Amino acid sequence: MANLSYPLTSLHVTSAQAQILENPLQTFLLGIIISICGNVLISISLNIQKYAHVRQAQRCSKPYYTSVIWWCGVILMGVGELGNFAAYGFAPASLIAPLGCVSVIASAVISVVFLKETVRASDIVGGTLAITGTYVLVTFAPHTSTHITAHVIQYYVISWHFLLYLFIEVIVFCILLYLYKRRNVKHIVIVMLLVALLASLTVISVKAVSGMIQESIKGDLQFIYPIFHVMLVIMVASCAFQIKFLNQAMKMFDATEVVPVNFVFFTASAIIAGIVFYQEFEDLDLLNIFMFLFGCLLSFLGVFLIARNRPKIKQQDPNFIAMDQIPGRRRTDQERPEAKTSTYGSLAAKLMCNRADQTGDS
Repeated sequence: MANLSYPLTSLHVTSAQAQILENPLQTFLLGIIISICGNVLISISLNIQKYAHVRQAQRCSKPYYTSVIWWCGVILMGVGELGNFAAYGFAPASLIAPLGCVSVIASAVISVVFLKETVRASDIVGGTLAITGTYVLVTFAPHTSTHITAHVIQYYVISWHFLLYLFIEVIVFCILLYLYKRRNVKHIVIVMLLVALLASLTVISVKAVSGMIQESIKGDLQFIYPIFHVMLVIMVASCAFQIKFLNQAMKMFDATEVVPVNFVFFTASAIIAGIVFYQEFEDLDLLNIFMFLFGCLLSFLGVFLIARNRPKIKQQDPNFIAMDQIPGRRRTDQERPEAKTSTYGSLAAKLMCNRADQTGDS
């Protein structure tokens, strides 16, 4: 086991001792490209999972996790997250995280192409704002990245500002979890805040693990340090619980609601995590900070314009249920079901189905 007893004074993070290195432009471009591809895959996976939920609710049979389509969406999300994992190793978290707006734009395109939704003026304006904001924040984001080693990560972990941040985050998470589980507050903000709080730990651990893996590949073995394994466990656990809560949100709400809210909350949590833990804004001047935040604001505004009042999947009649869907009944007319009759099954689940694919017998 490696000797971890070293003076903390030797790990005091200054510009020289933290080994802040300016990455080549090609490295940043590679990180950006990988992140964009990963976010597109994530957007596709979310829509696939939503389709699986709707399909399972329509059949009212087996749970959603028994669906092959749902597992395909989960696997696709894993591939996209793997791309984001690699991207964090090439650039600062505050630069990669806002690129999640690509997933929102991709989701809007998917809804137009596959769900036959019309292109609205707000979609065009929102897409323009999102792209402009992305360009601004990428231009003014910190273009320096901390040289990640196990010793540096251990110093960051025991710093007072991170410990205070972690304490506040745990308290807020427990309160939200109590409201969600015990008080049954099923609001999208509650669920997505739970995801965002977990995401901040994911961003910290992902960048730490990715950086230590890169150091190990270069020859400075980092796997022998316990902090590597701690960060690896945190990364896996936080990702797993993120998927759990995000999947519950996709089951309760429409993808066009979940994706933009998740983008805003995740981006904010990732930027805060980068500032608190990795101190990515330490050497950034006020103009760059202001323009970076302005770019984030433009992206947020564009995302909400894209998602605002987006039409739902077309239905024949949201207040009625076709008689041919009732066990033992085959009729072409429609009738309002009785609320407490068990024969009709879950009316709420039925109303989630795509009525455009359901027709009566002629």
